[in-house]
Amino acid sequence: MLRFERECRTPYSECYTILDEDQPQGRFDVHYAGNMIHATLCVSERYTQEEIQDLIEDLDDELLDAVGLTREDFIVHVHQGREIGVFSNSEFSEDEQSQAEN
Repeated sequence: MLRFERECRTPYSECYTILDEDQPQGRFDVHYAGNMIHATLCVSERYTQEEIQDLIEDLDDELLDAVGLTREDFIVHVHQGREIGVFSNSEFSEDEQSQAEN
């Protein structure tokens, strides 16, 4: 079963990792712009078109209904491929990263 783990939140955006049995399957970045919601969904290569549509519906039901906007206000850009890494100008040790997440 898929679950969505929030990575960060600002007053106008949120970022989620999409997990299936604790294995990353993709990422969902959402930006609230007035009455519109703009989102980017990045999923692994294994997803079919039907599974992507189901995932968008799940995201709409589980994450966006709380905002109170209708589906007509929800625009999703979908990218499909493989993750090649996470890059940062900062280098964190595991202890520093754990403290930063808490």
